[in-house]
Amino acid sequence: MIFTVILAASSVVRGSRQGDSHGGVYLIDIARRCVEQRLDWNRTDIDWHGRGGDRGLRGMATHEDTLFIAASDELFACDPGFRLRGVWKNPYLKHCHEICVYRDQVFLCSTGFDSILAFDIAASLFHWGLHVETDGFQFRARRFDPNGDDGPLLLNKLHLNSVLANDHGLYLAGLKSGGLLLFNGRRIAMSATLPAGAHNARPWAEGVLFNDTRANRVRFAGRNPADDRAFDVPALPRAALTGTAMDTSGLARARFARGLCVVGNQLIAGGCSPSTVALYDFASGQIALTVILSTDVRNAIHGLVVWPWK
Repeated sequence: MIFTVILAASSVVRGSRQGDSHGGVYLIDIARRCVEQRLDWNRTDIDWHGRGGDRGLRGMATHEDTLFIAASDELFACDPGFRLRGVWKNPYLKHCHEICVYRDQVFLCSTGFDSILAFDIAASLFHWGLHVETDGFQFRARRFDPNGDDGPLLLNKLHLNSVLANDHGLYLAGLKSGGLLLFNGRRIAMSATLPAGAHNARPWAEGVLFNDTRANRVRFAGRNPADDRAFDVPALPRAALTGTAMDTSGLARARFARGLCVVGNQLIAGGCSPSTVALYDFASGQIALTVILSTDVRNAIHGLVVWPWK
């Protein structure tokens, strides 16, 4: 089987040291299994505390002739040649994970603030915020102005890490949300339950698609249990892993599953560490192919998107 798709992948280097490269953006030509690094996220003004902290590049989304890339507290826009078009910050954007584009808006997970921010592309402005408040197993939606001073506190209760917008509303999920949540414009309700530690949860094909990160699997849970699928993420031999002695954080591990995008009707691309991208064929139930970007266990895929340009 020949795959002609090109993917863009962002990466985070967990436990990297100041002065090291701590991630970048890669273009992956699946047909040729060719990898080209287009951005190297190597800055000196990085917050070196916490988990991923401010290190690395996160979610990505495309809109017309623009690629949007999130860092921890910044949104970048560049053209298909990776020439920078704009950079925007907001005081309520912190530890951003995934982003998506819908109806000329970029929606961003503000993980630190348990919120979703909306960025108006035409106006180049953060203009709307949604704070997910929790009371036990109940969720409340509170809108706020991301340019005002009435926003939420930096508490990171839910660790929101995924967002997808469509005509039904905003789907969001986090490590501690208990499931995929849906904001329909008025309230937040549970759309589907998820195991703890899930990443990249999204509705797909009459069910929910997600990285079951703790179980080292990519999973689809359908309304009909007969449609359920589970793929073990690729594993490198232990002897092939590098960087293990350089991880002072103790957080980096092999087979950490994060990053998903739909490539075709039955084909999904997923990422894991050390930076590897696999194509999962839901028709056959098999991994169609894998592309290894790095053997350094600290180097983890974060975001994945289909590259729409030639």
